[in-house]
Amino acid sequence: MRTLTLLILCALANLCAAAGEGQFRIYWIDVEGGAATLMVTPAGESILVDTGNPGVRDANRIVRVATQEANLRKIDHLITTHYHRDHFGGAALLSTLLPVGTVYDNGEFENMPDNPGKEYFGFACDRRVVLQPNDELQLKQHSGSPAVAIRCLGARQQFVSPGASDPRNTNVCAECVEKDRDGSDNANSIVTLISFGNFRFFDGGDLTWNQEMKLVCPNNLIGQVDVYQVTHHGLDSSNNPVVLKTIQPTVAIMNNGETKGCLPEVFANLRGTASIKHIYQMHKNLRPDGEVNNTDDHLIANHEGAKECKGEFILLTVAADSSSYSVSVPSQGTTNSYDTRPKS
Repeated sequence: MRTLTLLILCALANLCAAAGEGQFRIYWIDVEGGAATLMVTPAGESILVDTGNPGVRDANRIVRVATQEANLRKIDHLITTHYHRDHFGGAALLSTLLPVGTVYDNGEFENMPDNPGKEYFGFACDRRVVLQPNDELQLKQHSGSPAVAIRCLGARQQFVSPGASDPRNTNVCAECVEKDRDGSDNANSIVTLISFGNFRFFDGGDLTWNQEMKLVCPNNLIGQVDVYQVTHHGLDSSNNPVVLKTIQPTVAIMNNGETKGCLPEVFANLRGTASIKHIYQMHKNLRPDGEVNNTDDHLIANHEGAKECKGEFILLTVAADSSSYSVSVPSQGTTNSYDTRPKS
């Protein structure tokens, strides 16, 4: 009887493993209003975009999700979008907890407004690459799966050149309104477009308003996407509505904090984008305006203040054939499924 039970358990384990084979996964890790987005390809490679804040809390949370949820033993690729502490701060400590492969960032450049310092530039990794617009990460592909690609659309306020298939965006661009120039390193953010078969995910780091416009005006350099990581934690110095109207995401996911992000202008623009079916949040907005500027509770990973917060994550899983995907908020027992946009 014991032997039969073991055989049944082994068979079930194999079925579960087979069910998950070939999927592409994205984890939004709670770093209290910073950024740490972890992707795992069907080939088992990991790509981490940003590492949250300095200190043990965020590095430990990244390690916990990477090892316990994603079953990783290494971060194969690390992209640092820009040099603000809530995006690069956990990198040096993380490198002592998990091996790091290739680091991609802006390097050291002329007139850089923020310098992360020797600790960041000196932490252990296999190699370092300064990303340029139109660069693609060299990723392993999984036999029988759709191709995975990560393309740099912009870095240091330079963007890819429009191609023959990048349409003019005349009507939407007529609505463009500039804001005050941003002289911070946010404007230098590395912008990436991640694709797995037909599935497409946009991560703009903390790119700010006037620079965002260059991605869609006069030409749409992004195309339409399935998932939009709400830029700059939901702050209104970013999230230009001409971008939202152009890329028409189905899902928006915001890596905000308990009082950071979720600003009224951004929330109004997200809610006013007809293509968006659901808005997910890392944290509930605990400011007084939270009565209006919050999504539904079951779409929010963390409801507590930072002192009580357990650091819950959000998980997106793309089907092995890329035809559909689901977004789960494990802390709330929520899972919603969506069809991937047909490739245009």
